[in-house]
Amino acid sequence: MSETTRETTARTATGAPIKARPARALSLLHALTAGAIALGLVMVFLVAPREATMGDVQRIFYFHVAASWTGYLALAFTFVAALLYLRRGERRWDRMGWASAEIGLLFITQGIVTGSLWAKPVWGTWWTWDPRLTTSAVLWLAYAAYLLLRHSIEEEARRARFSAVYSILAFVAVPLNFMAIRWWRAMHPVVLNSSEFGMTPIMLLTLIISVVAFTLLYITLLSLRLRLARAEDDLRQLRLQ
Repeated sequence: MSETTRETTARTATGAPIKARPARALSLLHALTAGAIALGLVMVFLVAPREATMGDVQRIFYFHVAASWTGYLALAFTFVAALLYLRRGERRWDRMGWASAEIGLLFITQGIVTGSLWAKPVWGTWWTWDPRLTTSAVLWLAYAAYLLLRHSIEEEARRARFSAVYSILAFVAVPLNFMAIRWWRAMHPVVLNSSEFGMTPIMLLTLIISVVAFTLLYITLLSLRLRLARAEDDLRQLRLQ
């Protein structure tokens, strides 16, 4: 069965039209993502200079910041999708919020792990209850609980409503985590202040390319996860029929 036929069957099974993404657009997105990641790796390991104080371990910084930023972006999209679901009641917004939360938690986890790997040689410990790290733990637990909540409710509409309300409340942890090092004294540097952080122009360019690459990776993963979520919905409808 061709892809077009499968998508037509999905529309008939659910009773709601699904707009098919052109294969060419998806291929272009995948190519852009792969190219941006490859360029980012070249910049991080071959072009960006060796940091004078921390040495090569500082290169973790480019992955740490990019993963954290992308996690914030994904969770912000979950917040917006939750508002749209509560306003419109459309299943697609519930799917989008759920998919984005899963991917966002993945990037937040990567940010925490890379931060710990960076902290050990620089601070001498894997973890310290610095305000940024403490609020990172709170953020991670809040969205892990969101995913557990979704799996604990069977009825679809009720699950979507509860998840939307919870994700709106949980989003408070995102700006709290971002502003922690600005509101309280912390060991964690203010990365966006390039003069304070001591970044050269080529280091700043490398960081920007890394952030763009991770953002494209998020968009790619989100598109793939949404396709899977739609397929799961179609299968569930077919089983009910």
